[in-house]
Amino acid sequence: MTRLHDAELAAAFDRAAHGYDTLVAANPGYHAHLRRSARRLGLGRSPEGLRVLDLGCGTGASTAALAAVLPGAEITAVDASAGMLERARAKRWPARVTFVHASAEDLTGAGAGAGSGGDGRTGAGSGNGGQGGTGGPDEGGTGAGTATGTGTATGAGIATGTGAGTATGIGTGAGTGIGAGAGVSGPFDAVFAAYLFRNVTDPDAVLARVHGLLAPGGRLAAHEYTLSGRWAHRALWTAVSRGLVLPVATALGDGPLYRHLWRSVVEFDTAAAFTDRVRAAGFDRVRALPLPGWQTGITHTVVARRADRPAGPR
Repeated sequence: MTRLHDAELAAAFDRAAHGYDTLVAANPGYHAHLRRSARRLGLGRSPEGLRVLDLGCGTGASTAALAAVLPGAEITAVDASAGMLERARAKRWPARVTFVHASAEDLTGAGAGAGSGGDGRTGAGSGNGGQGGTGGPDEGGTGAGTATGTGTATGAGIATGTGAGTATGIGTGAGTGIGAGAGVSGPFDAVFAAYLFRNVTDPDAVLARVHGLLAPGGRLAAHEYTLSGRWAHRALWTAVSRGLVLPVATALGDGPLYRHLWRSVVEFDTAAAFTDRVRAAGFDRVRALPLPGWQTGITHTVVARRADRPAGPR
């Protein structure tokens, strides 16, 4: 089968959202590994006032890991799948956690802004730096921004837009933004991306956006299935996928998505190739750190720091 991309992939995650938490709960160490990767951001034990972007948050497992490891940090959790976000937002969260419906490809780096989320109640939206809708669980997105392009915010407090310092909006809050970076504006002190980069059409473009959203010296942790390059690790991943994950997913009606996920891992960068990709995007101190258990050689945390030099071509 061919891999899924963009809207087709988001729709597949929408359909699979109902059983996603059940499947990941069967993966030994899944949540502990996410917390380990969150600690590897190296933000210390007193993250009060820090801003962290959880890019590709899914049903909120990565968000929960960040909230546990970084108490006091402001967390903006973003995903392209409305179905996954609905599951995430139904859980209990501290007020410092905000969920935004947007794709990683549509986020805009610092300087260009994220567009104006506008106010989901009044339609207001103007200001500096692309600050988008930041509403909580019971209110529409509020915010303002000037950047490039055009943007509007419409309906039920759901913000859409790509900038130009304009925004309009109507409705009452759902606490999520939708569209080109609505509600997401840098700088962030850190970006956490779990199982994201192999699922985007252009990982280099997304890395460039992450680089632009980070403050100078900001941290990136990509928690990702990046095979070591050894035949044994590739074979183990295939055996687990075909022998366990795919049968369970097929029984739940989500076979096509999980066949895509198997293929996305074997076709994506090795850990070494991905570190090279991250370094070429303008990051330094790039390291691929293995995760323990059966996923050793299969899953890594790739950590990096935004370098002072601008991102360049790969």
